[in-house]
Amino acid sequence: MPATTHADTPEAPGTLGTSEASREAAPQDTPGPSADRLPLPALLALATAVFVTSLTETLPAGLLPAMSSDLGVGESAAGQTVTVYALGTALTAIPLAAATARWPRKRLLLASMAGFAAANTVTALSSAYTLTMVARFVAGIAAGLAWALLAGYARRLAPRHLEGRAVAVAMTGIPLALSLGVPAGTFLGQAVNWQTAFLVMTGLTLLLLAWIAALVPDRPGREHFAGTPVRAALRVPGVLPVLAVTLVFVLAHTILYTYIATLLDDLGLGDATDTVLLVFGAASLLSIWLVGALIHRRLRTLMVAGTLLVAVAATGLALWADSASVVYAAAALWGLGWGGVPTLLQTSAGDAAGDAADAAQAALVTLWNAAMAAGGMLGGLLFGLFGAGAFAWSALVLLVPVLAVVLAARTHGFPARRTPTA
Repeated sequence: MPATTHADTPEAPGTLGTSEASREAAPQDTPGPSADRLPLPALLALATAVFVTSLTETLPAGLLPAMSSDLGVGESAAGQTVTVYALGTALTAIPLAAATARWPRKRLLLASMAGFAAANTVTALSSAYTLTMVARFVAGIAAGLAWALLAGYARRLAPRHLEGRAVAVAMTGIPLALSLGVPAGTFLGQAVNWQTAFLVMTGLTLLLLAWIAALVPDRPGREHFAGTPVRAALRVPGVLPVLAVTLVFVLAHTILYTYIATLLDDLGLGDATDTVLLVFGAASLLSIWLVGALIHRRLRTLMVAGTLLVAVAATGLALWADSASVVYAAAALWGLGWGGVPTLLQTSAGDAAGDAADAAQAALVTLWNAAMAAGGMLGGLLFGLFGAGAFAWSALVLLVPVLAVVLAARTHGFPARRTPTA
């Protein structure tokens, strides 16, 4: 599928990608998308990279007892392997995005995946808590590098009119990691040992490196990123509302998801945790499919609907969680609302920021991971003070301002009429 390669050129805020002139003048040396279909082999490689990134972050959640025993620390200390990963991403995403702005995208993606392979290998072989924490922090840095480029890379691999669907395909790695990867990793850790789960991640990443090298087309870096710092992106109308929604929505979701096993155990459904997560994941995949099909025309509607569905799910868990059927229904609604949210937020940030898209994406990645780190800590505090019932209520309270901002950002951020570049 021959197409043109292009260097990025400045455009007016609110546009996507590069100008048509730059596309026509670009050298003809890099394969790209056809005019009417998605480059699925390349996008599925990016989806696998998203899967590796997400699963590496959350895998310890199902392995904490064994990890804490082997590392000689308590489960709460072992749980900080998730927090330090998120902190590594939050602290480094913006400076790394700026420092590597001019790198070719393929080289940058290969470097980040190699970082995951190294960090997961060290985590598997380490018997020292300090070394494990360092390896997890390095994995978080690799994630910051990956998240700052994955959504934009997916968009630039696709034809203009299919950019939203391309991001949706790439983002399928998130619900797959949460619904299938974590339970599978937990089963593997219980059947063999937790080190094997991390070594399997290393093997998967090595296969992914070969896949990317063979089938993912390259794209050039962005020369203008260094001249577009994050503070400039924040001044573009619509960027702040998207970032605010990202921070609070992810915080609400993380509090509930991180402690879902604790909540289910409190409800007497601890043995059903894997099944509940499977329902959540299946609904998330359906959500991503719907978002991919409708995002070009209905981004605002999808964002409002997603927020409302997660809020209804939290309400059900807060008020009627003593019924198993309500719990399963809430998991389905939660997944249906949440699954497409990463795609919607990253697309909204790119639409709003225009020229400053890379800076806005780096800020979004930073806030996303800051919210994940804060969600784990805040959830633990809420549990200690109020018990497991506080998780659903806190998520519901946080979703009220999320809905208010989405509804208010009708002109910029989550506009009623989306007008990407023709």
